[in-house]
Amino acid sequence: MENTNKRVLSERIQQLVFVGPATLFFAIIVVIPFLLSIYYAFTSWNGVTSLVTWVGFDNYKQIIMEDDGFRTSFWFTARYTIAAVVLTNVVGFLLALLLTQSLKTSNFLRTVFFLPNVIGGLLLGFIWSFIFVKGFAAVGDLTNIGFFQLPWLGTSATAFWGIVIVSVWQLSGYLMVIYIAAIMNVPRELMEAARIDGATRLQLLRSIIVPLIMPAVTVCLFLTISWSFKVFDLNLSLTKGGPFGSTESVALNIYQEAFRNNRYGIGTAKALIFFIIVAVITMLQVYFTKKREVEA
Repeated sequence: MENTNKRVLSERIQQLVFVGPATLFFAIIVVIPFLLSIYYAFTSWNGVTSLVTWVGFDNYKQIIMEDDGFRTSFWFTARYTIAAVVLTNVVGFLLALLLTQSLKTSNFLRTVFFLPNVIGGLLLGFIWSFIFVKGFAAVGDLTNIGFFQLPWLGTSATAFWGIVIVSVWQLSGYLMVIYIAAIMNVPRELMEAARIDGATRLQLLRSIIVPLIMPAVTVCLFLTISWSFKVFDLNLSLTKGGPFGSTESVALNIYQEAFRNNRYGIGTAKALIFFIIVAVITMLQVYFTKKREVEA
């Protein structure tokens, strides 16, 4: 009995030593600020002074009824998310298919395609801003190709696709790695048996590869939806929300509201609304793609 008590005490001490610090820092850095943000979302506070006035649901009424900028930014973010999620996953999957073939340069190409993900978003945005404004213009002057002569960051339509292009270029390499791991785990004997039975490459892709890599699809969709909804650094460095606020993401709108306009209460209310919407969408995505995994 005494040995059992000592063993239980030893296990609890080990749990406290190894898990306790991580739990403590998680609570300080994530849980407590999140709970405070919920409180401040119901107040009128400028983020600086000690005067915090409780206003109840007035912030939410103002956002829903009067804030056209938030609705515009949410519409932009939704369109951007759809485009970025689809294109990033398609490009990442196609790269994975290509680089799982017997190519002598496959390892080198994997490194090349993954490298953009290593570059920080702000730096990447500044680099591509120079490419869009100076590089494309120079190529357009030399070749007279209309694609390079477009005002890429000058109109709302071209700026939208400019952000999408940079996002796909940055993130598709990361998804490529996940898809490569999933494709390489598809049983070779199953593929060989299908080929012997006369299956074409398209049939192999549709009936064997895609169903068996659905867990990877679930992860990649979850990541890209989360990344796309929370886009901030690329948006800030490429367009700063312009022209005329037409490419302002929700994250940038919240930042402007809280830290530029010093309306921290409304900013946190927007953040809470945004958090709930993104959480619902990602949970639905995981639910439906998990069902496809079971069926596969």
